[in-house]
Amino acid sequence: MDIDFLPAHLVILGGSYVGLEFAQAYRRFGSEVTVIELAPRLIPREDEDVSRAVADFLKDEGVDVRVDSKAVGVEKQGNSIAVKVESAGNISKVVGTHVLVAIGRQPNTDDLGLEKAGIATDPLGYIQVDDHLRTNISGIWAMGDCNGRGAFTHTSWNDFEIVAANLLENDQRRVSDRITAYALYTDPPLGRAGLTEAEVRKTGKPALFSTLAMEDVSRAFERSETKGFMKILVDRDSKQILGASLLGLAGDEVIHCILDMMYAKAPYTVMQRAMHIHPTVSEFIPTMMGDLKPLQ
Repeated sequence: MDIDFLPAHLVILGGSYVGLEFAQAYRRFGSEVTVIELAPRLIPREDEDVSRAVADFLKDEGVDVRVDSKAVGVEKQGNSIAVKVESAGNISKVVGTHVLVAIGRQPNTDDLGLEKAGIATDPLGYIQVDDHLRTNISGIWAMGDCNGRGAFTHTSWNDFEIVAANLLENDQRRVSDRITAYALYTDPPLGRAGLTEAEVRKTGKPALFSTLAMEDVSRAFERSETKGFMKILVDRDSKQILGASLLGLAGDEVIHCILDMMYAKAPYTVMQRAMHIHPTVSEFIPTMMGDLKPLQ
């Protein structure tokens, strides 16, 4: 984040959230960018249609995307850096000027003296906590990235709220009460809440879903930003929203329409009958609620 120059060719190890955000940014700055991802597709935590759409618009911008590829070595090659890549049993080289490693993080908890206090950690070094964020030692709580319960700014802030409520207000707030929510800050962004389609299928529950291409959204058309789509998943029997993936213009903001409904545990029919303002992206959420189909 502190560099004051433009890499001629940035090789990024890891095709997930941070890796893709930097990939698009540096490509737009003018760098040649290559993304190397071990999994069969980018952002493998997301549904395949989301991964495919993100890969498509990054490739359209000139990002070289290589999936099913494992970085097996890095070496200097003159003034450049060569990354050895194994894919389908073959070894090749990607030669760039700089390498960004974005393949995950480990907490810096190894120098805190946790073992002297008897505080338990998992094999990766995350401090183990219960549903109220208490450690195994009475009177010691752990908030933020060190506990492995989210690693986002918004989850860290919510951790503080949970601890403060338990300690100061006798309010038994819990980590399990919150709904998974985050964003991928590419352009267009991805807003996510709750379960993915793949996760819904694994539950075995009868579900409904609705999708809408961003090219059919008036505001997106007016802004000439029509890449992406919106997808919402609903429990057929309870009528409660299970999750949503909003990839497109303002998806990181519009997702809160869905998220708040999920926290309210309101049936989707409440949103279906709501009147939203035109022309906005959000105005199509009620429309989607009225066009739900069985998830086969």
